[in-house]
Amino acid sequence: MASQITECLVASLNPDPNARLAAELKLSELFAFPETGSTLSQLILTQNADISLRQMTSIVLRKYIREQWSPYFDSFKGGAPSVEIKAQIRQNVFQGLSDRDRKIRSQCANTLTSIAKSDWPDEYPDLLSSLINLLSSGSPDSVHGAMQVFTDFIKSDLTEDQILPVLRQLLPVLLTILGSKDTYSTLTRARTVSVFRQCITALFMVKDQHPQATKEAASTILPVWLEAFQVLLNVDPKLDVTNTNNWDGLAIRIQVFKTLDKILVTFPRTMEPYLEGFLTASLVHLQALQATFTQYYLSSSEAAPGSSEDEPIELPQLICPILDFASAVTRGGKTKGWFNIDNIGAFVAAIFNFVQMTNEDEETWAHNANAFLQQEDDAASYSVRVAGFDFLGSLVDRNLKQTTRVFQLVVRQVIQSSHQQREAGKQDWWRPLEAALAAVGSQAVAVLEYIEDEEDSGQQKPIDIEYLLSDIIPSILHLLQHPFLQGRGFVFASQYAKLLPTTLAGQYLDTALQVIEAAEAGIPVKISAVKAVHNFFQGDAEFSLAILAPRVTKGLGPFLYITSEDTLSLVLETLSVVLEVEKAKWLTVEMADSLVLALLEVWYKNNKDPIFHSMLTDIFTNLAASHALGVHETVVRQALPPLTSAIASAKENEPWIPESAIEFITSFIEGSPGTGLGEGFFALVAPSLFKCLGEAEDRDVLQSGISCLTAIILKDSNQLISWNDGNGRSGLDYTLTLIAKTLESPDEFGGLVIGDLIIHLLRTVGGSILPVLPQLLQAMIDRMTSAKTATFLQSLVIPFAFLINNQRDTVLSLLEGMTVAGRSGLDILVQTWCENGETFHGFWQTRISILGLIQLFVSEHPNLQHLIVKGDIIVNDTNKNVIMTRSRTRKTPTEFTSIPFPVKALKLILRDLQSRGESATTSPQGGPTTDNIESDDGDEDWTEEEKLNQGFMEDEFAFLSDLIGPRGIAFDNDDLIQESNDDSFKDDPVSNIDMQAHLVSFLKECAARNTNDFLALVGQLKVEETLVLRRVIGA
Repeated sequence: MASQITECLVASLNPDPNARLAAELKLSELFAFPETGSTLSQLILTQNADISLRQMTSIVLRKYIREQWSPYFDSFKGGAPSVEIKAQIRQNVFQGLSDRDRKIRSQCANTLTSIAKSDWPDEYPDLLSSLINLLSSGSPDSVHGAMQVFTDFIKSDLTEDQILPVLRQLLPVLLTILGSKDTYSTLTRARTVSVFRQCITALFMVKDQHPQATKEAASTILPVWLEAFQVLLNVDPKLDVTNTNNWDGLAIRIQVFKTLDKILVTFPRTMEPYLEGFLTASLVHLQALQATFTQYYLSSSEAAPGSSEDEPIELPQLICPILDFASAVTRGGKTKGWFNIDNIGAFVAAIFNFVQMTNEDEETWAHNANAFLQQEDDAASYSVRVAGFDFLGSLVDRNLKQTTRVFQLVVRQVIQSSHQQREAGKQDWWRPLEAALAAVGSQAVAVLEYIEDEEDSGQQKPIDIEYLLSDIIPSILHLLQHPFLQGRGFVFASQYAKLLPTTLAGQYLDTALQVIEAAEAGIPVKISAVKAVHNFFQGDAEFSLAILAPRVTKGLGPFLYITSEDTLSLVLETLSVVLEVEKAKWLTVEMADSLVLALLEVWYKNNKDPIFHSMLTDIFTNLAASHALGVHETVVRQALPPLTSAIASAKENEPWIPESAIEFITSFIEGSPGTGLGEGFFALVAPSLFKCLGEAEDRDVLQSGISCLTAIILKDSNQLISWNDGNGRSGLDYTLTLIAKTLESPDEFGGLVIGDLIIHLLRTVGGSILPVLPQLLQAMIDRMTSAKTATFLQSLVIPFAFLINNQRDTVLSLLEGMTVAGRSGLDILVQTWCENGETFHGFWQTRISILGLIQLFVSEHPNLQHLIVKGDIIVNDTNKNVIMTRSRTRKTPTEFTSIPFPVKALKLILRDLQSRGESATTSPQGGPTTDNIESDDGDEDWTEEEKLNQGFMEDEFAFLSDLIGPRGIAFDNDDLIQESNDDSFKDDPVSNIDMQAHLVSFLKECAARNTNDFLALVGQLKVEETLVLRRVIGA
């Protein structure tokens, strides 16, 4: 058997592919024999065998483990080896961790890790102790092998109860290895730091389960390691990158900075005494390594030395963790004394140097528009450039004044230096200038706000952006030989467009359009020009954009056919903001016609992408809403036939096609003029729409269809009522069938959309559905008994509130005649309403709910007088002064009082009045507070100012107070109907009632007339509610 296996292994190394394939197939057959695994593991250890054969054997053994070892593995084929053979294989693989050959050790480590995932701890209980003993052996080879196992093992396999005991044994050994510079390789020592970092993560994960033990471990273990890190980082980093054939020395520093960042997040208190020292080390590293970064990544094509092992080591792998750590410290708010003007200036200067475009960046971005755009939008894989901009953002947030002034100084130095290099004939003179402009541009929002604040207070501008815009950028825009700098000029100017004089802004925009229109312009500058146009049109420009909008639209048109991914997203976003200018009244019919064709082509190619779907919906909405003569009709005529065809022909496994097509049609409806949809619109849409909705099971398709029908009812209900399918079924009939289907479905996907459809049917075509209204209400009551989600329950209750507010007695009579499982319809509705009324949302919906309750209250209906509903929470020792999380509520269900409906209605009305900012409803002194509620939100790290303002700075707290009321701007403020609310309700009488005055008047009248035995009801309110009511009545 051993000879057969050896022959197959040798043949698997044959350069002839047919011979290799035959050998691999034979090996797979041999896997079925019990002794195959042990033979392979023994062959790996055979020192006199050829090294390539041993390596191949190790690869084959891993395949054997995955296929034959245990059902734990997805690729398991059955026939697991016996317990004895498994033990022998484990022993041989473990022995391979100490092999003289590095690659054999690494392969054995990978194999043992796989075995451990399946067997440890039940079948391999001594693995941990064996590995720790191997680490303590003093053998560099053994330590190297064991470290590689631990790298994966700590990360994924230790349970909560095992972590602390293991760490007590493991960490002292790791620290010894880290400090033994002459015994162990640099990369092995670096792995000790990596494993330590995983230990920190594991320790943090058990913080809640073992708080005291974790605290003790952190306070005793972390300081020792942090002091060791200080010693390591105090060694000059230049020693690791100069006069050496590899950069192994950087590996330790990489792992140290990653670990510092992890400790800062998990155990910040332990870190505090060391922060200033590590910040200084960060700055020293950045300054010391700048020349090396320039040499290998900016100035030449010379390859960096790399690593002595297989894992690559690059300088950016160190720079990024340094920037991340320094950024995290900056955001943390500590070390105020360290962040003086000198240190901030040194950091900013270093960042400006490191965010320069590398040779690799230049080569990639010149030919890949999407890659270039991704780095512009921070969507690319993490890089030094992205990390640098993020750190700048932290510095700006931490100390805007000093950082902005430093920007001014450093940018001036870069401009002067770049000029000198250009005069000296240096080819890369443009890189620092492009980086400086990109860096300052990345913080444009904060810088612009600061400039505005300083000007408003009569202070001198902290940074002279106007100088850059008028004296530096214009000359850059024509540097065709440096497209990245040229493009940066366009983007920078657009980021600071607010500071541009009108004439200069127009010139910038015109130049950007020339680039977009120019056939010879390269990818970077074209994309930058499009991005600049987007920024100009998105900003608050003081010059007329409508003059240039047709030219921009025409210039962007061809891009729709040739771009993809991020570049296409930018083009669509730009087109969308351009179409918003003056409601696109500058569009021509010809332009709209060509745009629709291009946009449909984009949709055909990307109809599965939800991001493009959303963008196209916005654009179609803007197009359809254009005020230009004939444009809406052109859009509908051009787009509606292919969209309805797509809905009708879509396959069941492609629901995204009808979903997006229906939403586009909805955008045409919403953008149509007030006169209606236009003749024949619904007749063209209805057959495919109703067929699709009748057959569809996909929730997104159904939701889109319901929203589309709602829009049709609002815009032109006559078309829906008058249409029929030729077989006697009307559009209204199909709509009611859809409502029935939605109500019968156990999936409550309908949420609020089905409620809106029902409401607008009742409001708009109520007379047409009177014959079926009782059946509709019965179906809603039936579904109310099983509904679970808040949005779906609101959809069921709000239509009743509307009807009760308008036809109370008729609806009450209908409800009393309904019975579900022995309960009357009135009982089901009122119980559901009272239990969920506080969670209702929406401007019109919350108003109609309260108005409906008022109608029920004043009806003094006998069956309502004695109806008992859920009242207030019963406070006891279990929930008193405790935040009731979901888990706590599951363990100890919350109990409620039971009270008559009129009392509950009064409570809900008073609560609504409080939410509207009634001055009389401010919490009375002595009212309940949450000051003593137990919480673990980290407030021990709050500043004094934050403690006074519940975790916020004073200005942040003031803003929130103004936003949420009750003494400031309430969300339901009568004068602030938010744009997020459905515009279809804005002209409804309910939306225009002064609710605050209405409720106060209602309560006063009830008190005066003793409606519903009002005075007795007041006696059942809580003390704070009674105080509020008295103040309202007495006002």
